[in-house]
This record gives sequence, C-alpha cells and structure tokens, in this order.
Amino acid sequence: MNSISLMLVASAFLGSFDTGPVVPQPFAEAQTVEEYVRDYFADIPVMAAIAQCESQFTHTKNGKILKNATSSAIGVFQIMASLHTEPGKKLGLDINSIEGNLAYARYLYENEGTKPWKSSQGCWGKSQEAKDHFATK
Repeated sequence: MNSISLMLVASAFLGSFDTGPVVPQPFAEAQTVEEYVRDYFADIPVMAAIAQCESQFTHTKNGKILKNATSSAIGVFQIMASLHTEPGKKLGLDINSIEGNLAYARYLYENEGTKPWKSSQGCWGKSQEAKDHFATK
C-alpha cells in the first residue's frame, strides 16, 4: 500500500489528521533497541524518555513480546493492546512488532501528545528531554 492509500485508509477509519501517514522504519539487528528508539524519535526526544520509563528500552524478553503483567500493555511503549490493536491494524501497523510499536507510538504522540503516557509521567517527566519538551510548549 503506498503512503497516499495508507493516509486515505487511516482518515476513513480514524478521522482526518494532517501529520501525514506514520510509516514504520526497519529495525536493524545491529543496533540496540535504545539506539533504534532514539534514532526514530530524534525529532521528539521526550519519546525516548518515555520508552526508557515504560520498558527500559525492552521490546522482547525471553523471546516473547514484553507484556505488562497487570494490563494489556505491550512492547517498548507499553501500548494498551486492548485499546490499540485494531486501530493499529487499520493504519497497517502491528503493535506487537518493534517497528509497529514505535510507529503507533508516533501516531499517538502526533494526535495526543504525551497524554497516552501520563500515568508514567512521574518517571519520564523528570528527564531533561521532558523539561526541554514542555519548555517549548
């Protein structure tokens, strides 16, 4: 599916948004998850602080996707699968994959800012990235 088709599909299912389509970037096995997150969110450094607090830059553990023991939160950004699996699929994203988890986190950020990670703000909100982020808002 090309990016224009993806944007049209996303608009049809999720409403209009003007940030353009969210496209997953391939994860290179040679890089660490932290390097991948920091590269992917170089333009939004607070997202790296959020990932550090949410998962300590962990996407899989013992060969299985990182999952919160008390909720449906999964992956690097601990995205609630119960709420976001279907919307992610409508965007062409698999939030279980590291690429899809980051792309969907970007989609959430572009539409809601840091609000989806408000419950962990006590951790990431103390970071320099968060201080810089909120200073520019």
